[in-house]
Formats: sequence, C-alpha cells, structure tokens
Amino acid sequence: MAVSGAGLAEGLLERTESLVPLLRANALGTEREGRVAAENIAALEQAGVFKMTAPRETGGYELPVLTQVEVLAAIARGCGSTSWATAVYSVGIWMAGNFADELQDEIFAQEDVRVTLVGAPTGRLTRERSGGYRLDGSWAFNTGCLDGHWAITGAIREGGEGGGGDDDAVLAIVPYAQLQIGDDWDVSGLCGTGSRTITAAGVSVDDRQLWPLAEATASQRRSERHAQHPYWRTPIGPLICANSAGAPLGLGQGALELFLEALVPGRPMTLTTYADRSLAPVTHLQVGEAAVQIESAAFHARRCAELVDRHCASGEPFAMRERAQIRSDLGRVTGLAQSAAHLLLEGSGASAIHRDVPIQRIVRDLDALAQHAVMHPRTNIELYGRVLCGLEPQSEAL
Repeated sequence: MAVSGAGLAEGLLERTESLVPLLRANALGTEREGRVAAENIAALEQAGVFKMTAPRETGGYELPVLTQVEVLAAIARGCGSTSWATAVYSVGIWMAGNFADELQDEIFAQEDVRVTLVGAPTGRLTRERSGGYRLDGSWAFNTGCLDGHWAITGAIREGGEGGGGDDDAVLAIVPYAQLQIGDDWDVSGLCGTGSRTITAAGVSVDDRQLWPLAEATASQRRSERHAQHPYWRTPIGPLICANSAGAPLGLGQGALELFLEALVPGRPMTLTTYADRSLAPVTHLQVGEAAVQIESAAFHARRCAELVDRHCASGEPFAMRERAQIRSDLGRVTGLAQSAAHLLLEGSGASAIHRDVPIQRIVRDLDALAQHAVMHPRTNIELYGRVLCGLEPQSEAL
C-alpha cells in the first residue's frame, strides 16, 4: 500500500534516495522498453512520491518546490527517464488541484493519481447542441502517457467562454480511458519516458474539465477550495521552470557518482603508462571541473526553487526580472549538468559506448533535456539578458 498522510511528507526525500539502486538497476530496461519500469512506478507509489504536489485534503503533501527539486534529483541519480516522467506528473497533479472542486473529487479519488501535461493548444473544442463540448486533436511529446490516469491538454475553444465571441485557448483535463496512445516514440534520449502522441476523437468534455489559459497564466483558479491559498496561486511558468531543474541536476550528480565508482584501483588508462587512471592528472582535471559544474548547477537549482517558494509563501507577484532569472537558472542547471556529463564521458574510455554503461545514457538524456524549449541553455540566457537590458522577453513562457 502506498504511503499516505501529510505527516509522512517529511521523510519523502530519504525514502526516495533509498530507491536509487533500484532505479539504476532498472534504467537500461526502462530505456529499452520505452517506458518507466513497472517496478519503478510501484516503488515511487510506495514512497509517496506521487503525493508530493497533491492537495492535503486528499492525503497529499503540498511540498515546497525546493523539496520537489531534491526528490526529482534523487530519482534522476538513478534513472533520468523516471525522473522526467515524475516531474511531469508532479506538475500535472498540482495543476489538477486548480480545476473545479467537483472534478477534483473525482480525479483524486484515484489513489496516487498521475496526471500528464501538454499545454500546446493543438486540440479543438466544438460546442455541442446538448451542452458541453467535443474535444478533437492530437498532442505530441506526452511524457508519462503510458502510466497516466488523466491528461491535461491544450485546445482552442470556438466562440470563447460565452459562445459568441472570439475563440480562446483552454486547458482541458480528460481521463486516459477516453484517449488513444500512438506508437511513435523512437528517440536518442529520455527513451524511457514513453512520450508518445495522444489523440482525442470526439471526446465529450464539460465546463468542469476546462481552465481557460488566460486565467491559468493570471493565477486565477477554478477551484474554490484553493482559490486564496498561496500554494495554489503560484504562477504556472515559474513553478514549472523551477520544478524542471531537478531532473538535469540529478543526472549530473549521478554521472559524477558513477564515474568515481568506476575509478577502482588498478583500472588502467589504455595506451598510457597509467595502470590506475585515478592517478592520472587528466582524470583529476576532468573530475574537478565536472564537480565544480555540478556544484554550480545545484546552486542555480536551489536559487530558483527558493525564489518560487518565497513568493508562494508571501503571495507577492513576481517581477519580470525574477521570472527571467528563474528561466535563466533552469537553462544554467541544464547546460552545466550537460557539460559535466560530457566531460566525464570523455574520461570513461571506449567501453563507455556500450548500452549497458550508464554514462552514455546520462549524456543522451541530458542532451535531450537541453533541446526542450523551456530548458534550452542559450535561449534562456538570451531571455535573461534582454530583460536585464530593459527589453521585453522573447518568450511568453514565464
């Protein structure tokens, strides 16, 4: 039975850290199967990870973002794909807590419910004469869909809220039982996330299942229970960005841990006189530089998470500079972890190209994360620089 009760939230990080050996043992199988191992899902349930951002009245923990980052980093030390899928679930679960209370009661009746998120408005909501809407559309890169219970999808609603105005963008949450999952996930990194395309064909949706995007980005909630609670009024952009720092940070930390474990006495460096590569100066340079980069990544991850948590506690609005800084911090975490992992791969020898050697998988996972539009290191630095120069950001994802 999964852990329940908000009183157990305090030990969540320790319980998660204890799972790292299991996650590492299942990482290759997760990659090969193209989905998170069932044993991993069960272990995360048992630890209470899927309660991390769920409402307290449902047995959830409502944990601060800093703890979310630490938990996701611990998972990533074992398996990057499992961590990224969990990160998406944690944000999706939090977002579900902002929909209509009546619908929440249905969603959170599912023990350890998992909610996925693709906000791009590639779906279409058509009004039905009998009331409600018909949802049609497809959404790519739907991380965690194979083990999800509900999906939050973006769609354009015809005629707006009243039905007689301009179309508007909305978030619609629907159960996976009403969706089709494609088989189009064949990638080089984060292979185990199973981020396939999902499709809705004539799915019936009512007003309880909708959250206009304009309201969501303005921190206006459909939930009456949570409407005035700072935890639930946190802006979506800063929360997603700070939460997302956990996976790349943990991948970098895991790369260094595994590299040092491999440097057992007596392991030679081919075509050199070093019978023990841990005595080679080049190894010292690689380890030292990688460690500093990962330590720097941890600083940026903590800084952005603590900034979001401070605003969550106070309810004060974010300044544009703060929003840009959070995006910058996320990009820096991703870039530093990526650089460190590549450096450690260089020092791992030719045997590291084997699929069962974790370092090459970590590098590919970080390369995949660095391509994410919200996490791209250079794009995020440009955004921060523009704001510091007094210009408007070149992105609305803040």
